[in-house]
Amino acid sequence: MGTITAEEIKDWVLSIAAAIVAALFIRTFIVELYVVDGPSMQPTLQHDERLVVNKLIYYVRNPQRGEIIIFRYPRDHTRDFIKRVIAVGGDTIEIKDGRVYVNDTILHEDYISEKTRTDYPKTTVPEDTLFVCGDNRPNSLDSRYSDVGFLDLSLVKGKAEFIFWPLENIKSLS
Repeated sequence: MGTITAEEIKDWVLSIAAAIVAALFIRTFIVELYVVDGPSMQPTLQHDERLVVNKLIYYVRNPQRGEIIIFRYPRDHTRDFIKRVIAVGGDTIEIKDGRVYVNDTILHEDYISEKTRTDYPKTTVPEDTLFVCGDNRPNSLDSRYSDVGFLDLSLVKGKAEFIFWPLENIKSLS
């Protein structure tokens, strides 16, 4: 075994530093892994499932109706929430008799297991905000409540693309 030279140590340090910078760049701007915490997105997502979140997409365009997004909780930016986009800026939203109406049209929600129990008055979603709901409507803190309200686009972190864990649950969310 030979001795390690200063040049070899320098090469190792630069390689490790480059790998760390690349990993941080990818996690900050391109993709992040997310663990589902709680039942608010059942039956679509289960507690402790692992997701791949696309952070790059919303640099190119805004979230669209039906997409599942990760966002910073408006009252505590250290917490992340996951919900489905129901309406976008300029849309009207109304919930009555267990049905959700977007732009006066009933939203067909085959991803929920129970109708929405609470009514929500007909309201226009402000520009640069979203109206989001969990798929498990009876057990979801979402835009229907003042703690979340209309979600500012600046709080959106990314789009949930697919479940990768546990292996038997692997599927695309698009």
